[in-house]
Amino acid sequence: MPAYNAQATLKETFEAIPKDIVDDILLVDDCSKDNTVELAKTIGIKTITHEKNLGYGGNQKTCYNEALKLGADIVIMLHPDFQYDPNLIPALASMIAYDNYDCAIASRMLVGSAKNSKMPKYKYFANKFLTAFQNFFLNKNLSEYHTGYRAFSAETLRSLPYHKMSDDFIFDNEMLALIYYKGFSIGEISCPTKYFDGASSINFIRSCKYGLGVLKVSLLYRLAKLGLKTKLF
Repeated sequence: MPAYNAQATLKETFEAIPKDIVDDILLVDDCSKDNTVELAKTIGIKTITHEKNLGYGGNQKTCYNEALKLGADIVIMLHPDFQYDPNLIPALASMIAYDNYDCAIASRMLVGSAKNSKMPKYKYFANKFLTAFQNFFLNKNLSEYHTGYRAFSAETLRSLPYHKMSDDFIFDNEMLALIYYKGFSIGEISCPTKYFDGASSINFIRSCKYGLGVLKVSLLYRLAKLGLKTKLF
């Protein structure tokens, strides 16, 4: 769980995780200003703290590094803000455990999940546009590239140079593009999502920066596939 100021929702998220199939739960705190670290340790979560804020992508890098050190076969990223349903962990894990996919994502855009969850309209239409743009340039057919609920096989993570990628929010998008570029597969399940004041979000300016980043990643992917660029990242 990549965490930043997650004190209000961490315990609820942790308690909803199905412990019968999860071997280890790891939280990486990116210099929270609240009591996220203290709470995580109190309720028994393995916790790693950054000495300085490394950003959302930087946080994930630490999460994946530490998960692989623990000997994980399947690594699932779950945000501790209780926006995504932890009960979907078995479904995500099974898609990889039975060798159906190398990566699995919980999509908010399948079968009307986003509308049913009352995703803000500007986010919904931005998601649809960016996904259509990226599908065209990557020649794929994902329902979205922007969910933060993901599962990876350890083999896939070890094959990706994710440490070279952005420390910002665009890291998420770079990861999926790189997975496709390396020839790995991505599966999807539908995921209802909660939207409330305590849920994590990025402001409008950073959202615009992220959107531009998605366009750039898509174009770089196409150039690399055409042989006009030696590698994606």
